[in-house]
Amino acid sequence: MPVSTLVLFAALALLIFWAVGAYNRLVRLKNTIANAYGQIDVQLKRRYDLIPNLVDAAKKYLQHEQSTLEAVTLARNQARSASDAVRARPANAAAMTALVAAEQVLEGSLGRLFAVAEAYPELKADQTIRELSEELTSTENKVAFARQAYNDAALDFNNAQGQFPALLIARLFGFAPSVMLRSTDSAAERQAVRISM
Repeated sequence: MPVSTLVLFAALALLIFWAVGAYNRLVRLKNTIANAYGQIDVQLKRRYDLIPNLVDAAKKYLQHEQSTLEAVTLARNQARSASDAVRARPANAAAMTALVAAEQVLEGSLGRLFAVAEAYPELKADQTIRELSEELTSTENKVAFARQAYNDAALDFNNAQGQFPALLIARLFGFAPSVMLRSTDSAAERQAVRISM
């Protein structure tokens, strides 16, 4: 067998070996994103479970603010649906973008609820409301930490699938960039109007 044929087979084998390695690395990084989102999902579920309790506890004090309570409930349900869609496909950019938008609406409605609560001293003094508010704050902090881990995983994946020559494998097998999760501005605004105890 001529040397040129052996060199060709060796180069082909090396190319196949590299392509398999690049593909496997992209799959591993995509799975890391799914795992990182799983940590966010746990905290989002916890928050979604706390919100109905907060609304129920606030109902007895905010009878004239039904539209605010309904807005919180509706926003919570929409965010939960968006979270369910992301859970099914954590690397899907469209689903993640929808979740970010739904979370912003939820953050805004919670901010309005806490702002309205400032006008009701009995509500501010309620032990259940204080405990739920503390639990929500704790959960928000955990979401922030989990979001950072997710963003790190998404950055690693985006860098890997965007670099040449791995870019060729990424495009060939349909790997798309992952969406980074950003903190919402309304979360900071909500912190400013928290119920002071």
